[in-house]
Order: sequence, then C-alpha cells, then structure tokens
Amino acid sequence: MNSAARRIGRTLALVLPVVLVLSGTLAVTRVPWASTATDSQVLTASSGKVAAKAAAPRAPQDVLRDRLLVELQEKDPGIALTHLQKATTERPSLAKHCMSIAQALGRAAVNKYGAAHRAQAFSRPVCDTSFATGVADAQ
Repeated sequence: MNSAARRIGRTLALVLPVVLVLSGTLAVTRVPWASTATDSQVLTASSGKVAAKAAAPRAPQDVLRDRLLVELQEKDPGIALTHLQKATTERPSLAKHCMSIAQALGRAAVNKYGAAHRAQAFSRPVCDTSFATGVADAQ
C-alpha cells in the first residue's frame, strides 16, 4: 500500500505542474479586448504578430517646452517666458531643464520675428538669460 501511494504521489508531482502550466497557457491564449465592433478581437499566444507599443508617456519638460513654443507662436515670447518662470517656481523638478527650454524659446522667437534684435526685445532674466543665448544661437 505504501509503495502505491508513493507511486501516485510521484506521478502527481510530475503531472500536476504540467497540467497547471498547460491550463494556464490555454486560459490566456484567447484574450478578448474591448471592441465597439460586434466581432471581438482575439490575441493568441501563438500568433507571430507583435502589438504596436503604446506611446511612451512624455516627460514633463517636453510637455512644457511644446506648450510654451505653441504659446510663443500664438502670443509673444514674453508671455511664454513668464509662464516658464512660473512653471519652474511651481515645480522645482523642472528647474534643471529651464535653460534648454529658454534657449528653444529664443531660437523660436528668432524664427517667428525673423530678426534677432526683434526677438531679443522680449528677453528676460529667466534661467540665467538662456533666452538670449537661444537668440544668439539662432543667428
């Protein structure tokens, strides 16, 4: 009796993990994704297709830079610089990116106005006069 129980135990010890792995694999081979169509999309584990990666979240400094560049185009560089200074005051983690953002604003101001002296008129002492550096770089 003892050897039969031992044999059954060994068999279960070998078979049970295989059964669990296979049942888990089969359970996730068909994943219905939310769809507005009547046909539900199915992702199979054996399909060779690779789903496109979702867009990585953008860094806060990139979002701020883009927002300020749009603001510079719509309004004027002075307003964008004021908002840059306000943003770096409110979020100190953005301070290390302030210089590069201000330089980008300086270059964009030269592109908008076509002349460095017109863009330089909006210069403010934001981020150690990096706006002026960006204006000079754009020449």
